[in-house]
Amino acid sequence: MPPDPFVACCEKQIIRSLVNKAWCAGKAHEKSIKGPPGPLWEYGRPVWTSCSAAMGKIIFYEGSNFQGRSYECSADCPDTYRYFNCCNSIRVMGGHWVGYEKPYYMGYQYILGRGEYPNFHHWMGFNSCIRSCQMFSPYRGAYRMRIYNRPEMYGQMMEFTDDCPNVYDRFGHHGIYSCNCMEGYWIFYEHPNYRGRQYFVRPGEYRACSEWGSMNPMIGSFRRMRSSLM
Repeated sequence: MPPDPFVACCEKQIIRSLVNKAWCAGKAHEKSIKGPPGPLWEYGRPVWTSCSAAMGKIIFYEGSNFQGRSYECSADCPDTYRYFNCCNSIRVMGGHWVGYEKPYYMGYQYILGRGEYPNFHHWMGFNSCIRSCQMFSPYRGAYRMRIYNRPEMYGQMMEFTDDCPNVYDRFGHHGIYSCNCMEGYWIFYEHPNYRGRQYFVRPGEYRACSEWGSMNPMIGSFRRMRSSLM
């Protein structure tokens, strides 16, 4: 007896539905085991997504010792003036942050890790101005960077995978004119032993010192941006 066409059609639809459900379930499982998305890459540098940004939180206070008006932030903020007039103390609840003296991530840079900063001297600030901030997710991979004594990544080169408390002692030059940050987040300091103005360096090519925010190539020390130090 030949099969009923109507029954055969129903059986095909049921099988197709079961296959589609199994495929969707497999995709959902694949997404769940991958976890949150990593960084997107723009101009050779990582730009973290909002999922990673949600991991951090910082609180700014107008007064010293966490007094006065406060503002809680959990994402990049290009202009903080609408929320507070000055900043004299900070609490970092999670994530790595870079505070900037001027709006839109300009001016002096201050690298802030988890902890309490009862006054601006504790983050090596030159004043009480924090006008913008960016959050970067903790990094746990390898660190590798090449520095050069000439712009455009020319001249003498030296590769580093660890901290350098005195650039002149290790490199033989008083300044860094360009660098290629291949892995990890780094902090440049104006003076030896991690003192003076700070500059945040993330993966990418920096063909001149102005590209990491400095007006001159004088870098006295640098170190890896690690949770244990922040």
